Amino acid sequence: MSIHLYKHSQPFTLESGEILHELEIGYHTYGTLNEKGDNVIWVCHALTANSDVLDWWKGLFGENDYFNPADHFIVCANVLSSPYGTSSPLSINPQTGQPYYLSFPKVNIRDMANAHCLLAAHLGVTQIEICIGGSLGGQQALEWAIIQPYLIKNLIAIATNARHSPWGIAFNESQRLALLADDTFLPGSPDGGRKGLKAARSMALLSYRTYKTYDISQQEESDAVCDDFRASSYQCYQGDKLVNRFNAYSYWYLSKAMDSHNVGRGRGGVENALKVIKSRTLVIGIRSDVLFPINEQEYLAKHIPGASFVELDSFYGHDGFLIETDALTKIITSFYQKDVKGNNIQLQQTL
Repeated sequence: MSIHLYKHSQPFTLESGEILHELEIGYHTYGTLNEKGDNVIWVCHALTANSDVLDWWKGLFGENDYFNPADHFIVCANVLSSPYGTSSPLSINPQTGQPYYLSFPKVNIRDMANAHCLLAAHLGVTQIEICIGGSLGGQQALEWAIIQPYLIKNLIAIATNARHSPWGIAFNESQRLALLADDTFLPGSPDGGRKGLKAARSMALLSYRTYKTYDISQQEESDAVCDDFRASSYQCYQGDKLVNRFNAYSYWYLSKAMDSHNVGRGRGGVENALKVIKSRTLVIGIRSDVLFPINEQEYLAKHIPGASFVELDSFYGHDGFLIETDALTKIITSFYQKDVKGNNIQLQQTL
């Protein structure tokens, strides 16, 4: 499925007051919008993912999965600053004729959600049956549910939070220090910061997984090993994978956007902002998540009116939301079951 491109005809004002005069949004759609317009599934993707959700969320999205394009009109848009088609540091600055690189305006999660609003209007979407996202995707979904509380009928927020924590910001800052340590990053070039990005990804992976994950999957088979450890080669391998498909400048801006996430900003605080949400909300936390600890999802469920909370146990830590698709399918299926009177069943359980 090829990517689509939406070019917004008006200047796009960011929360900072800066303006993007040539906003472009790269996105994918799957399936067909039905006559009632009530079969829209909107996916908000995470930090380094892209709009091709059938590729990276297999097991949850696909022909034989819970979210099937034969039944749903599935939409996923690349976020602002992403290198996969939406306006980003790699876009051409109309004032200079050169890529923005580090002169690109700072964007935040709220700006991403506002861009989704524009794309939804362009596509003729007047109601979203389910908006789902994990991690940075969950942050977008929450913001959108506050900006347009009557647009999203059902909200599924996975391994995410209402505001980014000092712990998460510290992880991101450490990764940005790695980018700055690469002397090719600051001058700005198409391949700038590749070594720094490799190191940043290695750091990030430690927050996405757990001690147990590494202890089992990267353990040496022999006591004689003194160098070239499996864990070392694994970190290098994962760093190279990201370098080959992503961009250091996008990584810089996206990590900054995640740091800025706070639904309470300008709304009288986080709890007041969460009360605005009208969507029937399912919050899913991962017990082993180091980056977005389970208490952050419990907080969401407590302060979003009528929200249900499910705790998922996963060997994979934060990355469990991308890997544990069978468990997620069971949770979502249970959430949408009806009782004999047709009322929605509310969940409060641990799997």
